[in-house]
Amino acid sequence: MAENSARPEVLFVCIHNAGRSQMAAALLAHHAGDRVIVRSAGTAPADTINPAVVEAMADLGIDLRAKGAHPKRLDDAAVQASDVVITMGCGDECPFYPGKRYLDWALDDPAGKGIDAVRPIRDEIDRRVQALLAELTAISS
Repeated sequence: MAENSARPEVLFVCIHNAGRSQMAAALLAHHAGDRVIVRSAGTAPADTINPAVVEAMADLGIDLRAKGAHPKRLDDAAVQASDVVITMGCGDECPFYPGKRYLDWALDDPAGKGIDAVRPIRDEIDRRVQALLAELTAISS
């Protein structure tokens, strides 16, 4: 775990930080509460979060707008502070730091898709997030 932290720190990264990484961060924060520090960012952030993503998360009772979620630019400090960096489609644009644990989650991009196409993406992210949380909490116990 990162220095000065008893809690694992996870960073979700995609290109626009408007879909997959936003859903993953919100789902991990929802399931983990204060047991994990969660961040998300993008290599080329969009202006706003994908409306279908906002709607899909609202289906689960997670209001991204009320939580102040917005696309953020990836910076070195976020990567350096994280124990686990999960990339979602940013390929070579994502920075690599030795000693960090990297996972690449191959997921469909919700950009330009309607709510019916976004829900299965959300559900797959939720499945992976819950598996990650189980692993992280087992390690930190």
